[in-house]
Amino acid sequence: MARQQNLSVHTIVLSHADVVRLLPMATCIDLMADALAAASRGEAVLPLRTVMRLPDSPNAFGLMPALLGDSLGAKIITVFPGNDATPYESHIGVVLYFETTNGQLRAIIDASSITAIRTAAVSGLATQLLARKDAGDLALLGGGVQALTHLEAMACARRLRRVRLWSRSEERRTSFTRQAKSRLGVDVETCDSAHAAVDGADIICTVTASREPVLRGEWLAPGAHINAVGASIRNARELDTAAVARARLFVDRRESTLNEAGDFLIPHSEGAITDEHIRGEIGQLVAGTVEGRTQQDEITLFKSLGLAVEDVACAAYLYKRAISEGAGTRLAIGGMREPAH
Repeated sequence: MARQQNLSVHTIVLSHADVVRLLPMATCIDLMADALAAASRGEAVLPLRTVMRLPDSPNAFGLMPALLGDSLGAKIITVFPGNDATPYESHIGVVLYFETTNGQLRAIIDASSITAIRTAAVSGLATQLLARKDAGDLALLGGGVQALTHLEAMACARRLRRVRLWSRSEERRTSFTRQAKSRLGVDVETCDSAHAAVDGADIICTVTASREPVLRGEWLAPGAHINAVGASIRNARELDTAAVARARLFVDRRESTLNEAGDFLIPHSEGAITDEHIRGEIGQLVAGTVEGRTQQDEITLFKSLGLAVEDVACAAYLYKRAISEGAGTRLAIGGMREPAH
């Protein structure tokens, strides 16, 4: 009892390695199902993200707060797209997790690892809900961190029989195939073009840093499912207008899509689609309040933006696991009054 009381006045710091060990992909997919269903039922407070652009730069500083049940938190990150060509990740920051009785900061958690895992987990959930049951020919467009976690998530969602990868960087293609084999035991074919990678594929994940389309509607096979992940601002997109217009579209959150998703907003501005093109949220699919795939040969599309409730749900789970396993580093960083003398 004394040990638990002592722990309660400390803040736990969880590193990248801690998160990877404590948050398995299959577990995270289940966490995301619960969190997104709760958000779609109106059981979360979820303001739109605040993004501050750095002057004369593509770089940004972002704040994403949320309240999910009694879990309160925020992700604070920098987004530097140019890091794609450096040893640094493009998203760097922390997730802060608070309790809601006294507002104590319970945990400071590496955001890059949470983002990599939970983003792929949501795509895995969308694939479970929307891809054909026999889907197993996967195409990955992009060869960075998200490509590797998406490969893991797709392997959780469906039995993969073939995996193809396209990246503009030959070095990245080579590195990815090596990591996929050593870490996941998966053989990956590399392709010199995005078109070659997606030819005949029935699951496609776009996880690039591109601001212009890398996936075209004319390339899509009947019955394909797409997870569009890489673009998260109004003036960037990975899919061309034809790809979006052809697809039955689902999103993580309708309000966010209408305000932030270039993959939706650019075709919308061109008059190719309307607001009604959004068929529902992933949380509604989980709850069974909207219909997903209706035909074997239709194309389904999940547009991912990433929601703070996803980060907060992961943080709550990680905090509980860290407490039970004694993981992480404990810091006394304030929040309690000094005793009166």
